[in-house]
Amino acid sequence: QGVVKVTGVHTTFTIDPATLGVYDYTLTGAPAPDRMVTSPTVVFQSKVPTLTAAQLAGPVLELQVRDDTLVALFRTAGGKLKVQAKDAPQGGIFQMEPEFASNVTLTHTLGPTLFYFVNPFTGKVNFGNGVDAVSPAQSSTGYHQMLLGKDSPQVATKTLQTGSVTTWSVTSGGRMGGVLGEDAIELSQGATNCTQDCQAQNRIHGSLPVPPDPTNPTNPTNPTPIGG
Repeated sequence: QGVVKVTGVHTTFTIDPATLGVYDYTLTGAPAPDRMVTSPTVVFQSKVPTLTAAQLAGPVLELQVRDDTLVALFRTAGGKLKVQAKDAPQGGIFQMEPEFASNVTLTHTLGPTLFYFVNPFTGKVNFGNGVDAVSPAQSSTGYHQMLLGKDSPQVATKTLQTGSVTTWSVTSGGRMGGVLGEDAIELSQGATNCTQDCQAQNRIHGSLPVPPDPTNPTNPTNPTPIGG
């Protein structure tokens, strides 16, 4: 059984039906005003659920692609897992939703050039590569915003945090999302506990801009890897 390769303008990744894991989630760096890289950059090496052989048995894929959005639903003998992805250079562009009889552990491993760090403005954990932004005035071809992201849990509990890996215990019907760019550094109250027919308003309640740094109004300066 082969893998599912997803190739967009701004993002690419692979889903392996044998594990229901997502691998090599990559920003391509295609030209866009809000891009955060200028060449292909692996943001997540993998996002993999811990499931038994019985839970993984007999996967059947239902695939929907509409405009810039993909929904891949895998039904197995033990449950189902849905991947939703949007082809965009930043924003709320990825999430995984497991539905099995018990909680599912999801392990997120960052790409080789990225790391988790505590944002001094919000006190929350972000990830990025520490490369400063380049404005179009500085380079008409090499411009990019700072690469910043955040794991976005809903009905999920973090069980491990290192400089490159997080693990999460996700309740059936909960989800682990990923947010990139400006949305990743907003102050917010987080998502409500919703496990069925969740709408956007369940995900984030109230957001405020990050308190500005006088020298750099939006970006952390010299972020330090957790454990580094």
